[in-house]
Amino acid sequence: MNAVPVVALPAEISDEEIVRRVVSGERELFELLLRRYNQRIYRAVRAVLRNQDDTEDVMQQAYVSAYRSLHQFEGRSGFATWLTKIALREAAARSRKTVALLHVVPELRGDNTMNDFPEPGPDPEARAVAADLMQHVEAEVAALPEAYRSVLLLREVEGLSTEETAACLELSTDVVKTRLHRARAMLRDALYRRAGVGLHSIFEFGAQRCDRVVARVMDEIRTL
Repeated sequence: MNAVPVVALPAEISDEEIVRRVVSGERELFELLLRRYNQRIYRAVRAVLRNQDDTEDVMQQAYVSAYRSLHQFEGRSGFATWLTKIALREAAARSRKTVALLHVVPELRGDNTMNDFPEPGPDPEARAVAADLMQHVEAEVAALPEAYRSVLLLREVEGLSTEETAACLELSTDVVKTRLHRARAMLRDALYRRAGVGLHSIFEFGAQRCDRVVARVMDEIRTL
């Protein structure tokens, strides 16, 4: 029997049901999980990595790793938490490789460019101004130490609860609260006011990037 087209499935279908059906052979449904969590996974990986290409590569690797391991998902934690932990482990591994490479190739040091700007909208002039302001906010967040940046992005930007953040980062809730407080203190409130944007809108994973990552992951898992 042919699988139900992804677009025909109800939006409220649970992660667990999707996982069950993918494991049972309906692998095309994995696309639902990609699109459901692309924004969260992007922000989680970007909290560790500062290079756009590396971030998308790691996202793809994390999704493929998760697909390969779906049969091991037991539901003890939410699927989103399970997936985020996989992505963070992949990002940490890439980060360690990058650090090692920087010691070998000194010319690569200092490349901290932030090229993740909001995509063009209906008002180019307003979007250009917002992009300029957003660049300063994102640069300030990117300058935070990784331990604080990860907590800030998951809690304040992605909106995870303290408990969810702690589970994803494998920390205690007290440590999450402490790091979040410290991260907030390290950022200048005046910069937020001057930028005119909130934390919830930074490091957006635009539709074009979403489609690109989804296409790559689905192409790869079809060969497995």
